[in-house]
Amino acid sequence: MSAGKDSEGRRGVRGGRRRQNTDGDQPHPELTPLTLTQADRLVRLAEAAVAERGFSMRYDGTAVLVSIGDDGSPASDGPFAGLVNLARTVGELPRQRWRDAVAAHFDQMLPPGGRPRIPEDLESELYLRLVSASAIEPGWRDRVPEFLPGLLTVPATYAGTAVAMHFDIDSLGAPWAELSRMGLANLRRLEDKVELVQQPGANGAEVAMLTGGMFTASRALVLDTVLRESLRVENPPFGCLVAMPARDMLLIHVVRDPTVVSAFGMLARLANCFFADSPGPLSPHVYYVTENEWQQVTDYSTGTAQLRAGGRFSAALRRLDTEPSGTPHFTSGGRGQ
Repeated sequence: MSAGKDSEGRRGVRGGRRRQNTDGDQPHPELTPLTLTQADRLVRLAEAAVAERGFSMRYDGTAVLVSIGDDGSPASDGPFAGLVNLARTVGELPRQRWRDAVAAHFDQMLPPGGRPRIPEDLESELYLRLVSASAIEPGWRDRVPEFLPGLLTVPATYAGTAVAMHFDIDSLGAPWAELSRMGLANLRRLEDKVELVQQPGANGAEVAMLTGGMFTASRALVLDTVLRESLRVENPPFGCLVAMPARDMLLIHVVRDPTVVSAFGMLARLANCFFADSPGPLSPHVYYVTENEWQQVTDYSTGTAQLRAGGRFSAALRRLDTEPSGTPHFTSGGRGQ
């Protein structure tokens, strides 16, 4: 997107007539909750901020600033910066505070020299982090493994008050198997804050809402530890429903009885809410997990969350004698992937 005159003007009555809506008032497809005009301003502020910090980066047209080489083409070995979280931050601020918010964001996100610091003690400082593939520059996605469709597993470390992700695996000086071992071990050492949520009229269905930090959703990678230490459940015979809507949120329903159907509706609504509004969005989907196997049980093909049973989840429903006669439909009010 090329820089140009700031076309964002004040809305309201001008000359006794209300300003007509323009294409710029339409919502941006990626940088929610901003309009196209607001997104244009954010991009220009972001490009200026990274340039002031000595980085040559350009908007890719969707939701990312990518590094630019000397020949003007994207550089695969340089840093990149997603704008989704920043859009959600500035979307809640007055226009006059955007420049300072953008500056503060890139002070945290862009390390000196352009590459994240490699910790001296990987054994205690490296984590594995779940990241939405849509937030990653396409040329970097095949550098790290996929956990579930649309969700990548990336080595990460704390960098001040932010998290640095390491896509150049070779720079870490260890094979993936060893990095995975260390990253999972450190995830297991984290602790969760647990809140049990019940929805009135949902037949007693209960969902555990786990928070605690920027790696909370990534603790889905060590779900057995989460169940045992945070929920005091060991190897639930009927499995669990799980959602990872945003980086700092993990939602779990332990399947025990017919409340699973109501719990699915709760999870779908909560997942869509946090996915749409929280920093670090991951996925609006709900998954059925049993014996370390993950099955997506949401279908957004109609624009709203529907239960997509089958496989092990249908078998569990039959065992609970809750197999629905049709496919339940839940209006989630959010957008799916």
